Amino acid sequence: MRQQPPSDRSFNNADSFAQAFDEAWSRLRRDGGPAAPDQAEALLQTVLEQLSDHPFAAADPAMARQVGEFRIRLLGL
Repeated sequence: MRQQPPSDRSFNNADSFAQAFDEAWSRLRRDGGPAAPDQAEALLQTVLEQLSDHPFAAADPAMARQVGEFRIRLLGL
C-alpha cells in the first residue's frame, strides 16, 4: 500500500489542526533544538501564531490552544 503525501488542505476540525500542529511543532523543534520545560509555553505560542490562519484556530483559538497542549502532553512533544 502506497502512503499518500501530506495534504496541504486544512479543515475546520481538531484532527486537521492536530496534524498541522504536530508538523509545525516538529519543524520548530528541529530548527531550534530540544525545548527546555521553561521554553514550552513560548514554543506553544509560536506554533499557535504560525497556525493562526488554520480554519480551526481561526474559529476557536481557545480550543486550538487546548488541542496544542493536549498534543504536547500526549506525544511528549
